[in-house]
Amino acid sequence: MPDPRAFLAELFAAAVEAVHPARCVPPVLPARPKGRAVVVGFGKGAAAMAAAVEAAWGEVEGFVVTRYGHGADLKSIEMLEAGHPVPDAASEEAAKRMLAIARSLGPDDHLLCLASGGGSSLMTLPAAGLTLADKAAVNRALLKSGAPIAAMNCVRKHLSAIKGGRLALAAAPAAVTTIVISDVPGDDPSVVGSGPTLPDPTTRAEAAAILARYAIDVPPAVTAWLADPASETPKPGDPRLARADVVVAATAQTMLDAAAAFCAARGVRALVLSNAMEGEASMVARFHADLVRQIRAHGQPAPAPVVLLSGGETTVTVRGKGRGGRNSEFLLGLALALEDAEAGGGVGGGPAGGAERPQATGMPGVHALAADTDGIDGSEDNAGAFLDPGTLARARAAGRDPAASLAANDAYPVFEAAGGLLVTGPTRTNVNDLRAVLVEG
Repeated sequence: MPDPRAFLAELFAAAVEAVHPARCVPPVLPARPKGRAVVVGFGKGAAAMAAAVEAAWGEVEGFVVTRYGHGADLKSIEMLEAGHPVPDAASEEAAKRMLAIARSLGPDDHLLCLASGGGSSLMTLPAAGLTLADKAAVNRALLKSGAPIAAMNCVRKHLSAIKGGRLALAAAPAAVTTIVISDVPGDDPSVVGSGPTLPDPTTRAEAAAILARYAIDVPPAVTAWLADPASETPKPGDPRLARADVVVAATAQTMLDAAAAFCAARGVRALVLSNAMEGEASMVARFHADLVRQIRAHGQPAPAPVVLLSGGETTVTVRGKGRGGRNSEFLLGLALALEDAEAGGGVGGGPAGGAERPQATGMPGVHALAADTDGIDGSEDNAGAFLDPGTLARARAAGRDPAASLAANDAYPVFEAAGGLLVTGPTRTNVNDLRAVLVEG
Protein backbone atom coordinates (compact mmCIF):
# COMPACT_ATOMS: atom_id res chain seq x y z
CA MET A 1 0.00 0.00 0.00
CA PRO A 2 1.69 3.24 -1.14
CA ASP A 3 0.45 5.54 1.67
CA PRO A 4 -1.13 3.80 4.69
CA ARG A 5 -1.78 7.09 6.51
CA ALA A 6 -3.70 8.54 3.57
CA PHE A 7 -5.65 5.27 3.31
CA LEU A 8 -6.68 5.47 6.98
CA ALA A 9 -7.57 9.16 6.73
CA GLU A 10 -9.81 8.48 3.73
CA LEU A 11 -11.38 5.51 5.53
CA PHE A 12 -12.28 7.74 8.48
CA ALA A 13 -13.75 10.40 6.20
CA ALA A 14 -15.91 7.80 4.42
CA ALA A 15 -17.15 6.40 7.74
CA VAL A 16 -18.09 9.85 9.07
CA GLU A 17 -19.84 10.81 5.84
CA ALA A 18 -22.08 7.73 6.12
CA VAL A 19 -23.41 8.89 9.50
CA HIS A 20 -23.68 12.61 8.76
CA PRO A 21 -27.23 13.91 9.32
CA ALA A 22 -27.52 15.07 5.71
CA ARG A 23 -27.11 11.42 4.71
CA CYS A 24 -28.87 9.49 7.47
CA VAL A 25 -31.77 11.68 8.63
CA PRO A 26 -33.80 12.12 5.38
CA PRO A 27 -34.52 8.37 4.93
CA VAL A 28 -36.14 8.12 8.39
CA LEU A 29 -37.81 11.53 8.56
CA PRO A 30 -41.61 11.23 8.62
CA ALA A 31 -43.85 13.31 6.40
CA ARG A 32 -44.50 16.71 7.88
CA PRO A 33 -47.58 16.53 10.15
CA LYS A 34 -50.65 18.49 9.02
CA GLY A 35 -51.04 20.25 12.35
CA ARG A 36 -48.53 22.24 14.35
CA ALA A 37 -45.09 20.67 14.16
CA VAL A 38 -42.28 21.79 16.46
CA VAL A 39 -38.66 20.64 16.38
CA VAL A 40 -36.34 20.35 19.36
CA GLY A 41 -32.87 18.85 19.32
CA PHE A 42 -29.79 18.29 21.42
CA GLY A 43 -26.31 16.90 20.94
CA LYS A 44 -23.24 17.39 18.80
CA GLY A 45 -25.24 16.53 15.68
CA ALA A 46 -28.34 18.55 16.59
CA ALA A 47 -27.70 21.56 14.34
CA ALA A 48 -26.90 19.45 11.29
CA MET A 49 -29.93 17.25 11.99
CA ALA A 50 -32.08 20.39 12.16
CA ALA A 51 -30.65 21.54 8.83
CA ALA A 52 -31.68 18.20 7.30
CA VAL A 53 -35.23 18.68 8.63
CA GLU A 54 -35.40 22.20 7.22
CA ALA A 55 -34.25 20.92 3.83
CA ALA A 56 -37.10 18.39 3.80
CA TRP A 57 -39.90 20.26 5.59
CA GLY A 58 -39.13 23.86 4.73
CA GLU A 59 -39.73 26.55 7.34
CA VAL A 60 -40.56 25.05 10.72
CA GLU A 61 -40.48 26.35 14.26
CA GLY A 62 -38.10 24.87 16.76
CA PHE A 63 -35.03 25.10 18.96
CA VAL A 64 -31.85 23.00 19.17
CA VAL A 65 -28.74 23.07 21.35
CA THR A 66 -25.29 21.86 20.35
CA ARG A 67 -21.70 22.08 21.55
CA TYR A 68 -19.75 25.29 21.07
CA GLY A 69 -18.37 25.28 17.53
CA HIS A 70 -20.70 22.52 16.29
CA GLY A 71 -23.45 24.79 14.95
CA ALA A 72 -24.89 25.05 11.44
CA ASP A 73 -26.57 27.71 9.34
CA LEU A 74 -30.28 27.28 10.12
CA LYS A 75 -33.10 29.22 8.47
CA SER A 76 -36.04 29.00 10.87
CA ILE A 77 -35.05 26.72 13.76
CA GLU A 78 -33.33 28.60 16.59
CA MET A 79 -29.96 27.34 17.82
CA LEU A 80 -27.94 27.74 21.01
CA GLU A 81 -24.41 26.51 21.72
CA ALA A 82 -23.56 25.24 25.21
CA GLY A 83 -20.92 23.51 27.33
CA HIS A 84 -19.59 19.99 26.84
CA PRO A 85 -18.53 17.72 28.51
CA VAL A 86 -19.33 19.81 31.60
CA PRO A 87 -22.62 21.78 31.48
CA ASP A 88 -22.74 25.56 31.83
CA ALA A 89 -25.38 28.28 32.16
CA ALA A 90 -26.29 27.95 28.48
CA SER A 91 -27.02 24.24 29.07
CA GLU A 92 -29.54 25.19 31.74
CA GLU A 93 -31.11 27.85 29.50
CA ALA A 94 -31.49 25.28 26.70
CA ALA A 95 -33.29 22.81 28.96
CA LYS A 96 -35.67 25.47 30.25
CA ARG A 97 -36.54 26.54 26.70
CA MET A 98 -37.24 22.97 25.61
CA LEU A 99 -39.51 22.34 28.57
CA ALA A 100 -41.41 25.56 27.83
CA ILE A 101 -41.86 24.49 24.20
CA ALA A 102 -43.10 21.04 25.25
CA ARG A 103 -45.58 22.48 27.73
CA SER A 104 -47.03 24.73 25.03
CA LEU A 105 -48.18 21.77 22.92
CA GLY A 106 -51.71 20.43 22.70
CA PRO A 107 -53.16 17.01 21.79
CA ASP A 108 -53.21 17.81 18.05
CA ASP A 109 -49.58 18.95 17.95
CA HIS A 110 -46.45 16.97 17.08
CA LEU A 111 -43.01 17.30 18.66
CA LEU A 112 -40.04 16.10 16.58
CA CYS A 113 -37.03 15.49 18.80
CA LEU A 114 -33.55 15.21 17.25
CA ALA A 115 -31.22 13.34 19.60
CA SER A 116 -27.48 12.81 19.29
CA GLY A 117 -24.56 12.20 21.61
CA GLY A 118 -23.51 14.96 23.98
CA GLY A 119 -27.04 16.00 24.89
CA SER A 120 -26.65 15.04 28.55
CA SER A 121 -24.30 17.97 29.09
CA LEU A 122 -25.83 20.35 26.57
CA MET A 123 -29.30 20.49 28.13
CA THR A 124 -29.06 20.36 31.89
CA LEU A 125 -31.77 21.32 34.33
CA PRO A 126 -31.20 20.18 37.90
CA ALA A 127 -33.98 18.38 39.71
CA ALA A 128 -35.75 20.01 42.65
CA GLY A 129 -33.34 20.99 45.40
CA LEU A 130 -30.21 20.59 43.25
CA THR A 131 -28.05 23.27 41.65
CA LEU A 132 -26.15 23.37 38.37
CA ALA A 133 -22.94 23.30 40.44
CA ASP A 134 -24.12 20.05 42.08
CA LYS A 135 -24.73 18.41 38.72
CA ALA A 136 -21.47 19.72 37.22
CA ALA A 137 -19.47 18.36 40.17
CA VAL A 138 -21.02 14.90 39.82
CA ASN A 139 -20.51 14.98 36.05
CA ARG A 140 -16.82 15.88 36.36
CA ALA A 141 -16.26 13.07 38.85
CA LEU A 142 -18.05 10.53 36.65
CA LEU A 143 -15.97 11.55 33.62
CA LYS A 144 -12.77 10.77 35.55
CA SER A 145 -14.05 7.58 37.16
CA GLY A 146 -13.88 5.20 34.20
CA ALA A 147 -17.63 4.52 34.42
CA PRO A 148 -19.25 3.44 31.11
CA ILE A 149 -21.60 5.87 29.38
CA ALA A 150 -24.76 3.91 30.30
CA ALA A 151 -23.88 4.17 34.00
CA MET A 152 -23.14 7.89 33.74
CA ASN A 153 -26.43 8.52 31.96
CA CYS A 154 -28.38 6.54 34.58
CA VAL A 155 -27.11 9.00 37.19
CA ARG A 156 -27.72 12.02 34.96
CA LYS A 157 -31.33 11.01 34.32
CA HIS A 158 -32.16 10.78 37.99
CA LEU A 159 -30.62 14.15 38.85
CA SER A 160 -32.49 15.94 36.06
CA ALA A 161 -35.77 17.77 35.62
CA ILE A 162 -35.82 17.04 31.87
CA LYS A 163 -34.01 13.76 31.11
CA GLY A 164 -35.21 10.19 31.46
CA GLY A 165 -38.55 10.79 29.73
CA ARG A 166 -39.47 13.98 31.55
CA LEU A 167 -39.47 16.13 28.38
CA ALA A 168 -42.03 13.76 26.83
CA LEU A 169 -44.15 14.00 29.98
CA ALA A 170 -44.13 17.79 29.58
CA ALA A 171 -45.27 17.43 25.95
CA ALA A 172 -48.10 14.96 26.65
CA PRO A 173 -50.66 14.47 25.25
CA ALA A 174 -48.97 15.71 22.05
CA ALA A 175 -47.38 13.08 19.79
CA VAL A 176 -43.60 12.83 20.09
CA THR A 177 -41.27 11.34 17.47
CA THR A 178 -37.58 11.02 18.33
CA ILE A 179 -34.89 10.53 15.68
CA VAL A 180 -31.65 9.25 17.15
CA ILE A 181 -28.05 9.21 15.95
CA SER A 182 -26.63 6.77 18.49
CA ASP A 183 -23.24 7.17 20.13
CA VAL A 184 -23.79 4.53 22.83
CA PRO A 185 -22.66 0.89 22.81
CA GLY A 186 -25.72 -1.27 22.23
CA ASP A 187 -27.68 1.60 20.65
CA ASP A 188 -30.35 1.83 23.34
CA PRO A 189 -32.14 5.07 22.33
CA SER A 190 -33.03 5.83 25.95
CA VAL A 191 -29.33 6.23 26.76
CA VAL A 192 -28.52 8.75 24.00
CA GLY A 193 -28.49 12.19 25.58
CA SER A 194 -30.02 10.52 28.66
CA GLY A 195 -33.31 9.95 26.80
CA PRO A 196 -35.46 13.01 27.64
CA THR A 197 -38.32 11.84 25.40
CA LEU A 198 -38.16 8.10 26.12
CA PRO A 199 -39.13 5.91 29.08
CA ASP A 200 -36.26 5.00 31.39
CA PRO A 201 -35.72 1.37 32.46
CA THR A 202 -33.11 2.35 35.08
CA THR A 203 -33.94 3.25 38.67
CA ARG A 204 -32.90 5.76 41.31
CA ALA A 205 -31.53 2.85 43.36
CA GLU A 206 -29.23 1.95 40.46
CA ALA A 207 -28.10 5.57 40.21
CA ALA A 208 -27.18 5.61 43.90
CA ALA A 209 -25.36 2.28 43.55
CA ILE A 210 -23.30 3.61 40.61
CA LEU A 211 -22.21 6.63 42.64
CA ALA A 212 -21.15 4.29 45.45
CA ARG A 213 -19.41 1.82 43.13
CA TYR A 214 -17.20 4.50 41.60
CA ALA A 215 -16.66 6.27 44.93
CA ILE A 216 -18.15 9.54 43.70
CA ASP A 217 -18.17 12.14 46.45
CA VAL A 218 -21.55 13.81 45.95
CA PRO A 219 -23.08 16.89 47.57
CA PRO A 220 -25.56 16.10 50.40
CA ALA A 221 -28.43 17.43 48.25
CA VAL A 222 -27.78 14.69 45.67
CA THR A 223 -27.97 11.94 48.30
CA ALA A 224 -31.20 13.41 49.66
CA TRP A 225 -32.79 13.70 46.22
CA LEU A 226 -32.02 10.10 45.22
CA ALA A 227 -33.66 8.95 48.46
CA ASP A 228 -36.85 10.80 47.46
CA PRO A 229 -39.39 8.78 45.39
CA ALA A 230 -39.92 11.93 43.30
CA SER A 231 -36.49 11.30 41.73
CA GLU A 232 -37.83 8.23 39.92
CA THR A 233 -38.25 8.46 36.13
CA PRO A 234 -41.20 7.25 33.98
CA LYS A 235 -40.83 3.60 33.03
CA PRO A 236 -41.60 1.59 29.86
CA GLY A 237 -45.35 1.10 29.60
CA ASP A 238 -46.18 4.40 31.27
CA PRO A 239 -49.49 5.45 29.64
CA ARG A 240 -48.38 9.09 29.63
CA LEU A 241 -45.78 8.18 27.01
CA ALA A 242 -48.13 6.14 24.83
CA ARG A 243 -47.81 8.61 21.92
CA ALA A 244 -43.99 8.71 21.98
CA ASP A 245 -42.09 6.71 19.38
CA VAL A 246 -38.48 6.53 18.22
CA VAL A 247 -36.39 5.66 15.16
CA VAL A 248 -32.62 5.22 15.00
CA ALA A 249 -31.05 6.94 11.97
CA ALA A 250 -27.39 5.93 12.37
CA THR A 251 -25.21 3.85 14.67
CA ALA A 252 -21.64 2.70 15.05
CA GLN A 253 -22.54 -0.26 12.84
CA THR A 254 -23.53 2.15 10.06
CA MET A 255 -20.05 3.68 10.34
CA LEU A 256 -18.30 0.29 10.41
CA ASP A 257 -20.24 -0.94 7.37
CA ALA A 258 -19.10 2.16 5.47
CA ALA A 259 -15.49 1.63 6.57
CA ALA A 260 -15.59 -2.03 5.53
CA ALA A 261 -17.09 -1.08 2.15
CA PHE A 262 -14.28 1.48 1.70
CA CYS A 263 -11.71 -1.27 2.29
CA ALA A 264 -13.45 -3.72 -0.06
CA ALA A 265 -13.54 -1.13 -2.85
CA ARG A 266 -9.74 -0.90 -2.56
CA GLY A 267 -9.14 -4.63 -2.47
CA VAL A 268 -8.29 -4.82 1.24
CA ARG A 269 -9.94 -7.30 3.59
CA ALA A 270 -11.73 -5.78 6.60
CA LEU A 271 -12.53 -7.61 9.83
CA VAL A 272 -15.18 -5.96 12.01
CA LEU A 273 -14.45 -6.91 15.62
CA SER A 274 -17.31 -5.16 17.40
CA ASN A 275 -19.59 -2.15 17.12
CA ALA A 276 -19.88 -1.80 20.90
CA MET A 277 -16.41 -2.29 22.36
CA GLU A 278 -15.99 -0.97 25.89
CA GLY A 279 -13.35 -1.17 28.59
CA GLU A 280 -10.24 0.66 29.69
CA ALA A 281 -8.56 2.16 26.59
CA SER A 282 -5.12 0.69 27.35
CA MET A 283 -6.56 -2.80 27.86
CA VAL A 284 -8.60 -2.63 24.65
CA ALA A 285 -5.32 -1.64 22.99
CA ARG A 286 -3.63 -4.81 24.25
CA PHE A 287 -6.48 -6.90 22.86
CA HIS A 288 -5.94 -5.32 19.43
CA ALA A 289 -2.19 -5.91 19.74
CA ASP A 290 -2.81 -9.58 20.55
CA LEU A 291 -4.82 -9.89 17.34
CA VAL A 292 -2.08 -8.22 15.32
CA ARG A 293 0.48 -10.68 16.67
CA GLN A 294 -1.82 -13.62 15.87
CA ILE A 295 -2.25 -12.35 12.33
CA ARG A 296 1.50 -11.92 11.92
CA ALA A 297 2.34 -15.34 13.33
CA HIS A 298 -0.51 -17.52 12.09
CA GLY A 299 -2.67 -15.60 9.61
CA GLN A 300 -5.60 -15.77 12.03
CA PRO A 301 -8.36 -14.64 12.42
CA ALA A 302 -7.60 -13.35 8.90
CA PRO A 303 -4.41 -13.20 6.86
CA ALA A 304 -2.67 -9.92 6.08
CA PRO A 305 -3.26 -7.52 4.49
CA VAL A 306 -6.25 -6.82 6.68
CA VAL A 307 -7.85 -3.92 8.51
CA LEU A 308 -9.20 -4.53 12.01
CA LEU A 309 -12.22 -2.30 12.65
CA SER A 310 -13.99 -1.61 15.91
CA GLY A 311 -16.44 0.90 17.30
CA GLY A 312 -17.90 1.73 20.68
CA GLU A 313 -16.53 3.79 23.54
CA THR A 314 -13.54 2.93 25.68
CA THR A 315 -13.01 4.58 29.04
CA VAL A 316 -10.03 6.15 30.78
CA THR A 317 -9.66 6.08 34.52
CA VAL A 318 -7.83 9.37 35.00
CA ARG A 319 -4.87 9.01 37.34
CA GLY A 320 -2.57 11.70 35.94
CA LYS A 321 -2.91 15.31 34.91
CA GLY A 322 -1.93 14.94 31.27
CA ARG A 323 -3.64 15.89 28.02
CA GLY A 324 -5.44 13.60 25.64
CA GLY A 325 -8.63 11.60 25.14
CA ARG A 326 -9.48 7.93 25.04
CA ASN A 327 -8.47 7.50 21.38
CA SER A 328 -4.96 8.87 21.77
CA GLU A 329 -4.63 6.80 24.97
CA PHE A 330 -5.72 3.69 23.06
CA LEU A 331 -3.12 4.33 20.36
CA LEU A 332 -0.32 4.96 22.82
CA GLY A 333 -1.19 1.72 24.62
CA LEU A 334 -1.27 -0.09 21.26
CA ALA A 335 2.10 1.35 20.25
CA LEU A 336 3.78 0.21 23.47
CA ALA A 337 2.19 -3.25 23.32
CA LEU A 338 3.32 -3.72 19.71
CA GLU A 339 6.81 -2.53 20.64
CA ASP A 340 6.99 -5.12 23.41
CA ALA A 341 5.90 -7.84 21.00
CA GLU A 342 8.43 -6.82 18.33
CA ALA A 343 11.23 -6.75 20.93
CA GLY A 344 10.33 -10.26 22.10
CA GLY A 345 8.43 -9.41 25.25
CA GLY A 346 5.14 -10.71 23.91
CA VAL A 347 1.97 -8.71 23.70
CA GLY A 348 0.47 -8.29 27.14
CA GLY A 349 3.86 -8.67 28.86
CA GLY A 350 7.00 -6.61 28.79
CA PRO A 351 8.20 -3.98 31.23
CA ALA A 352 5.73 -2.00 33.28
CA GLY A 353 5.22 1.70 32.69
CA GLY A 354 8.25 3.66 33.83
CA ALA A 355 10.68 0.70 33.61
CA GLU A 356 13.39 0.47 30.98
CA ARG A 357 11.95 -0.51 27.61
CA PRO A 358 13.56 -1.99 24.53
CA GLN A 359 14.31 0.65 21.92
CA ALA A 360 12.44 -0.99 19.06
CA THR A 361 10.87 1.12 16.33
CA GLY A 362 7.42 -0.42 16.43
CA MET A 363 6.06 -3.39 14.52
CA PRO A 364 6.84 -3.06 10.78
CA GLY A 365 3.84 -2.89 8.49
CA VAL A 366 1.33 -2.00 11.23
CA HIS A 367 -0.49 1.33 11.04
CA ALA A 368 -3.51 2.51 12.98
CA LEU A 369 -6.01 5.28 13.44
CA ALA A 370 -8.33 5.91 16.38
CA ALA A 371 -10.66 8.90 16.40
CA ASP A 372 -13.99 10.15 17.67
CA THR A 373 -16.50 10.65 14.87
CA ASP A 374 -17.58 13.99 16.40
CA GLY A 375 -14.13 15.41 15.61
CA ILE A 376 -13.05 15.91 19.23
CA ASP A 377 -11.08 13.38 21.30
CA GLY A 378 -11.63 14.35 24.91
CA SER A 379 -11.11 18.06 25.49
CA GLU A 380 -8.32 18.75 23.01
CA ASP A 381 -8.46 20.02 19.42
CA ASN A 382 -7.87 16.68 17.69
CA ALA A 383 -10.31 13.99 16.59
CA GLY A 384 -7.71 11.35 17.36
CA ALA A 385 -4.35 10.30 15.98
CA PHE A 386 -2.38 8.07 13.62
CA LEU A 387 0.12 5.40 14.61
CA ASP A 388 2.90 4.03 12.40
CA PRO A 389 6.05 1.95 13.06
CA GLY A 390 8.13 5.08 13.66
CA THR A 391 5.76 6.95 16.00
CA LEU A 392 7.48 6.10 19.28
CA ALA A 393 10.96 6.69 17.88
CA ARG A 394 9.99 10.18 16.69
CA ALA A 395 8.35 10.96 20.05
CA ARG A 396 11.44 9.85 21.97
CA ALA A 397 13.68 11.87 19.67
CA ALA A 398 11.56 14.90 20.60
CA GLY A 399 12.14 14.22 24.31
CA ARG A 400 8.94 12.35 25.15
CA ASP A 401 8.78 9.21 27.32
CA PRO A 402 5.83 7.20 25.95
CA ALA A 403 5.54 4.80 28.89
CA ALA A 404 5.55 7.60 31.45
CA SER A 405 3.09 9.52 29.29
CA LEU A 406 0.67 6.60 29.27
CA ALA A 407 0.85 6.31 33.06
CA ALA A 408 0.09 10.05 33.33
CA ASN A 409 -2.79 10.03 30.80
CA ASP A 410 -0.63 12.34 28.66
CA ALA A 411 -0.91 10.83 25.18
CA TYR A 412 -1.66 14.04 23.25
CA PRO A 413 1.91 15.47 23.51
CA VAL A 414 3.38 12.15 22.33
CA PHE A 415 1.42 12.21 19.07
CA GLU A 416 1.92 15.95 18.73
CA ALA A 417 5.70 15.43 18.94
CA ALA A 418 5.52 12.51 16.49
CA GLY A 419 3.40 14.45 13.96
CA GLY A 420 0.53 12.01 14.34
CA LEU A 421 -2.46 14.10 15.42
CA LEU A 422 -5.66 13.94 13.34
CA VAL A 423 -7.39 17.32 13.37
CA THR A 424 -10.70 17.51 11.53
CA GLY A 425 -12.69 20.13 13.44
CA PRO A 426 -16.31 19.42 14.40
CA THR A 427 -17.99 16.91 12.09
CA ARG A 428 -21.54 17.69 13.35
CA THR A 429 -22.38 14.06 13.90
CA ASN A 430 -21.46 11.49 16.54
CA VAL A 431 -21.56 7.69 16.62
CA ASN A 432 -18.56 7.55 18.94
CA ASP A 433 -15.15 6.09 18.21
CA LEU A 434 -13.65 4.36 15.18
CA ARG A 435 -10.51 2.27 15.53
CA ALA A 436 -8.82 0.94 12.40
CA VAL A 437 -5.62 -1.14 12.54
CA LEU A 438 -4.01 -1.89 9.18
CA VAL A 439 -1.75 -4.94 9.07
CA GLU A 440 0.12 -4.94 5.76
CA GLY A 441 0.99 -8.16 3.95
